[in-house]
Amino acid sequence: MRFDRVIVADWSAANLPTSARHRANAIWIGCHDAEGGAEWHHRTRASGETQLVELIEAATLAGERLLIGLDFAFGYPAGFAAALTGEARAPAVWRWLARAIEDGPDNRNNRFAVAARINALIAGGPGPFWSHPSNQSWQGLPARRAGIDLAALGLASVRAAEALSPPAKSPFMLFNPGAVGSQSLLGLPMLHRLAQRPGLAIWPFAPLDGANVVVAEVYPSLLAGPVARLAQAEGLPSDQAQVRLLSRALWRLGQAGRLADLMQTPPEAQEEGWILGAGQAAMLIAALEAEECPA
Repeated sequence: MRFDRVIVADWSAANLPTSARHRANAIWIGCHDAEGGAEWHHRTRASGETQLVELIEAATLAGERLLIGLDFAFGYPAGFAAALTGEARAPAVWRWLARAIEDGPDNRNNRFAVAARINALIAGGPGPFWSHPSNQSWQGLPARRAGIDLAALGLASVRAAEALSPPAKSPFMLFNPGAVGSQSLLGLPMLHRLAQRPGLAIWPFAPLDGANVVVAEVYPSLLAGPVARLAQAEGLPSDQAQVRLLSRALWRLGQAGRLADLMQTPPEAQEEGWILGAGQAAMLIAALEAEECPA
C-alpha cells in the first residue's frame, strides 16, 4: 500500500489562538513525499482544518494518493458509542459530537460543557469523562478520576489500542499532561466532516479500495526517543519534531510496501478505532534508521 504523500497533524485543544512566537502545544502539520518534508504551524483549529482540506483537494486534483494521520482518538472504549448514540459504531459518536460541539474560529469551545452533558446522559452523574482546569467547576464533570466507577458503566478506561501503546492516556481524561480527551472531543467533529468527502476513507471504519485519501489515527509518542533527540539537536518544539518524523517513517514504510503490516487490526477496532502502529513502534523507528529506505 503506497501513497504519494503522507501528512501527520498534531492537534490542539487550546481555548484561544496559540502564541505566534512560542509554538509549543499548537497545531503542527507535517508532510513527507518523494521531494522531502515540510512542516506548518497553525494557531487555531479552523486554520489547521482549512489547510488539511486544501491538501486533500490538491491531491484529488492531481490524482495522487494521500495518507493523513491525526493525533487524537477516533473512538472510545467498547460500549461508549452505544450508550451515547444507540449505535455501537464510532462514526455515530462523530455525528453526535458534530452537532454538540461549538468550536469558534478563535478556538473558543464548549468541550467541558459537552463532556458534562455526556456524563449526565450516560451515567446520570460523574464519569466517564473527568479532569478540567483547577480554576473551573463543572457539575457532573469531576476534576479527578477518583470516585468514577467505569466498570459499573460497562466501560474500560482505555481502548485496546491504548493498552498496546503506553503511555497513551484514556480518551476520557480531558486535562493535565498527556491528556488526549479534549483534542478528541474537538477533533471528531472535523473527522465527521472529512468522512463526507467523496474518495476519502477513515481507517479502519471504511473500505480502503478506491479511496485516494485515507485518514488514520496516529500516536506520535510511539517515536518518543527519536523525537526527543531531534527536538534537542535542532531546537524544535516537540510537536514539530513529531510530525516530521512520523510522516517520514510512514512514507518510507509505504514505499517499502510495509504499511499493510501496520493495518492489521483486532475485531474491537471496528467499534473503538485503532492507532496506526499500535504495538509496533520498533517498525516505525527502524524505518527512520534504515539507510536503505528512500529519503
